[in-house]
Amino acid sequence: MRCPFCSHENSQVKDSRPSEDGTSIRRRRQCEDCGARFTTFERVQLRELNVVKSGSRREPFDRTKLDRSIAIACRKRPVPQERIDRLVSSIQRQVETSGESEIDSTRIGEMVMDGLKALDPVAYIRFASVYKDFTEARDFEEFAGSVGEIGRE
Repeated sequence: MRCPFCSHENSQVKDSRPSEDGTSIRRRRQCEDCGARFTTFERVQLRELNVVKSGSRREPFDRTKLDRSIAIACRKRPVPQERIDRLVSSIQRQVETSGESEIDSTRIGEMVMDGLKALDPVAYIRFASVYKDFTEARDFEEFAGSVGEIGRE
């Protein structure tokens, strides 16, 4: 593993343990050259996946991008990081076990919407505002009204 500080090629694993969500291995490493310590995560990847974006553009599936977008929606909300990690892992598992090598970005967006709906209503509306491209305050009002109706059922 290359050192992120000095780019030396070799580092030594000092400690390994399962991550909090149990879907990866957390490793503490020390660079053999500069002595700096850093953390890496090892995850299982079942297959190479491509996300089909608008205009038929394709890019590799990126768990970090998914995690970041969900974390932004949950920012300053009472949602523990481990719940976000579980949601991201669940969506990644669904995508990887679908049997397809490509998945439409709208399908991933719907998975995120479903997960956030159960997690936090404000995070759900925040994500929807970007995903559904709200352009006016009225769009927020209509969507928030429909979320409020779901909560009263």
